[in-house]
Amino acid sequence: MPPSSSWTVVVPVKGTPESKSRLGGDPGRRLQLAEAMALDTVEAAVRVAPVLVIGGDGLSSAFLQLGASVMAEEPGDGLNGAIRRALATIEGPAAVLLADLPALRPEELEAALQEGIMVPDAEGTGTSLITGRVPAFGADSRRAHLALGYRELDLPVTSGLRLDVDSPAALAAIPRERLGARTLRLVRQPPR
Repeated sequence: MPPSSSWTVVVPVKGTPESKSRLGGDPGRRLQLAEAMALDTVEAAVRVAPVLVIGGDGLSSAFLQLGASVMAEEPGDGLNGAIRRALATIEGPAAVLLADLPALRPEELEAALQEGIMVPDAEGTGTSLITGRVPAFGADSRRAHLALGYRELDLPVTSGLRLDVDSPAALAAIPRERLGARTLRLVRQPPR
């Protein structure tokens, strides 16, 4: 499916050894997994709309090869600050998609791109997608986004838009056939 809509999707990527710290284990392997999930997420998103990745400095060339644009994170940005800075460069409808959705399918994202919605994560406390310009990511972001007036998009917990990975259990719960190629390759590879 070629990129369609007038939407632009912002994907914040931390891309540091501290990435995905709740996964535990070796920091190098965690970073590899975070990078693989980000690349799989962006690969699905660029098939739907233009993508602007903010951060992920070590992966800039890989994101560019996928067809995304890249903007460097600035010191002191923080997650929501970086997102706001990226959104300020976009004209027209914008969405923010988190980068830990390795089971995302393009058709799921395309169906979700409608004004003023948010998609909760699998746990039901966080947010994996907003379609708007006021981010409130962080602890209990679902409640924060609802308080800002976002409408919750009712999706099954099996949707790739809800299957975020914040823990080993969350990753293990995703059927292997749903994982993006890079994430699947790492999951199949035993830790060193």
